[in-house]
Amino acid sequence: MINVALLGNPNVGKTTLYNLLTGSNQYVGNWPGVTVDKKEGFLLENIKIVDLPGIYAMDTFSNEEKVSKQFLEEGDVDLILNIVDASNLNRNLYLTTQLKQFNKPIILALNMIDVCENKGIVIDYDKLSKELDVEVIPIIAGKNVGVDKVKERLREGNFTKPLNHRKFDFSSEKEAYKFIENVLKSCMTIRDNLQESITEKLDKFVLHPVLAYPIFLLLMALMFQLTFSWVGQPISDFLDDLLNNNIIPTAHQLLSNSSDWFSSLIVDGIISGVGGIIVLLPIILVLFICITILEDSGYMARVAFMMDKLMRKMGLSGKAFIPMIIGFGCTVPAIMTARTLESEKDRKLTALLVPFMSCNARLPVYTVFAAVFFESHRGLVVSSLYLLGVLVAFLLGILFKNTYFKKDEEPFIIEIPEYKMPKISSIYKQTLDKASGFLQKAATIIFAMSVVVWFLSNFNLHGMVNQVDDSILASIGNVLAPVFKPLGFGNWQSAVSLLSGLLAKESVLASMQVIFAGDLSVILPIHFTNISAYAFLVFILLYTPCISTIGTMQKEYGSKLTLFSIFFQLIVAWIASFLVFNLGGFLYNLVHLFLKANSLFF
Repeated sequence: MINVALLGNPNVGKTTLYNLLTGSNQYVGNWPGVTVDKKEGFLLENIKIVDLPGIYAMDTFSNEEKVSKQFLEEGDVDLILNIVDASNLNRNLYLTTQLKQFNKPIILALNMIDVCENKGIVIDYDKLSKELDVEVIPIIAGKNVGVDKVKERLREGNFTKPLNHRKFDFSSEKEAYKFIENVLKSCMTIRDNLQESITEKLDKFVLHPVLAYPIFLLLMALMFQLTFSWVGQPISDFLDDLLNNNIIPTAHQLLSNSSDWFSSLIVDGIISGVGGIIVLLPIILVLFICITILEDSGYMARVAFMMDKLMRKMGLSGKAFIPMIIGFGCTVPAIMTARTLESEKDRKLTALLVPFMSCNARLPVYTVFAAVFFESHRGLVVSSLYLLGVLVAFLLGILFKNTYFKKDEEPFIIEIPEYKMPKISSIYKQTLDKASGFLQKAATIIFAMSVVVWFLSNFNLHGMVNQVDDSILASIGNVLAPVFKPLGFGNWQSAVSLLSGLLAKESVLASMQVIFAGDLSVILPIHFTNISAYAFLVFILLYTPCISTIGTMQKEYGSKLTLFSIFFQLIVAWIASFLVFNLGGFLYNLVHLFLKANSLFF
C-alpha cells in the first residue's frame, strides 16, 4: 500500500484535486480524539490518498495543525503531495519548507498556473524543483489540466527521498521567508506592462473602505428579493396551492370509506404536516444557491476581510465571520467550521454566537407568518429577522469580550482568492445535497413529529377526543403557556409548537399544521396580532436551536458549555420577545392616540 498525504493551504484547490484523484472511492470519519474530518480515498487499490486539513503552517496552534503534524510523524507516509497556489508562492512555500523537515519524498503540485499566466508570472519549473529538491508538476485542478500527470506519477511509485533536507531546518520564520524569497528570485519572473486583472479592478470597489458595505447590503437585498419575491416564493405559493386545493381534497376523497381516525392521521397528520414543510423547499434552495454562488465566486472571503475590524469589537477575527455566514444555512456545520479558528477562545465564542444566525430551518416559519401578517412587506420582515440575529450576536459578543472571554486577540489570516465564475456542476451538487438533506429530514424527523403531534392532539387518557382542547397536547401546552403570555402568544398551541421546535425548527410549522388542521392564513390571525406574531418570530429566531445543534455543541465543547448555551439562548429569546411585544404595543398605542388627537384637533 502506498500512503499519500495531501497537504496545502486553505483555498488552493486541495479538495478539487482530492476529488479528481479518488473519484467516488472516499471515506470520511474523524481523527481519534478530535472532531477534525479524516478524509481517505483511493486512486488504485494500493494507492491511498489521505486528505489532511487545510493549514498555513505546522505551528500546532489549531487542531488541524496538530493532526497533520502527528500524522506525518507517526503515520506510515510514503509521499507528501503538497498542492500550492502557483500565483502566491511566497506564502504557500512556507508550509513546503516545514514539510521538508519530515524527510519524506514530496511532489509539489503547482496549481492555478493559468492565473499565473494572467498575472504575467513565469516560473522555471526545473529550477524550482532543483532549488527545493522536490518533484514539480504544474496543474490546473479546476479544469482537470495536468492531473493525469499526477496520477501517472503516483502509479509509478519509486519516490526518492530529498537529498538536502537539512538546509530547510530554519531557526525562525523570518529565515524561512528569506530563503523562499531567494528561491523565487532565481526561478520566477514577472512580465512588465501587464493590464490590470479583473480581480484587481473589481476589488477597487468591493474592498473600497466606503463602497464595500453598501455593495454587501445591496447583494444581500438582491438575494432576499430573489428568494421572496421573484423566484422562491412564487414557486412555493404554487406548490402550496397544489397541496391545499388538489392533493389534500383528493386524499380526503380516497379515504372517505376508511375510519375517521385513520383518515385524520394520513391527511391532517402526515400529508398536512410534512407537505406543509416540503412546499417551502424552493425558498430554501434559492437562498442556498445564492449563498453558494457568493462563496464559490470568491466574494465571501472578501466579506470576512471587510468584517475583520467589526468582528474585533466582539473579540473575534474576521475569519469568524465565515462560520457566521455558514450559520445562515445550518448551525451544525457552522459550529464545526469554527474548528478552523486558531484559538480555543475564538472557537468557543463563535460557537456560542453562531446559533443567533438565522438558519434555513427557521425560514418556513418566517415565510408563513410574514405572508399572513405582513403580506405587503414580507421580504422586509424576513430580512429584518436576519439582521436582528446579527445585531444580537454582535451585542452579546461585546458583552462576552469584556467578561467571560477577556483574553488576547489572535492574528487574522485568510486567503483572498481570485474571482472566478461559479461552476454549474458545483452549485448543482451542493444544492442537490441540501435538497436531499431537507427531504430526508422531512421523511424522518418531521414525519415522526407530525405523527406524534397528531396522536397527542387527538387523544387523551380516555381515548380519542372530538375537541383538540381536550387532548394530551393541550394539557402539556396549558402548563407551558403562562411562560409565553407576557410575550403576546400565551396560547397552548404556540407553546407546544415551540417545544417541538427543539427537535427541528421546521417542526414548529409542521406542529401548527397538525394542531390547527386548517388554513393557517385564516386561523393564525385568531391567535396572534401583528405585534405578537413578530414577537413570536423573534423568539423562533433566538431560542435554543435544534437537538442536532445541541449534540454537535456537546461533542465539540463538552456538557458545561452546551448547558450554558441552551439556557442562555432561552433567556435572550424571552427578553427580546418581551421587549418587542411590549415596546411595540406601547409605540402602537402612542401613535394611535396621536393620530386620534390630531384628527380631533383638525
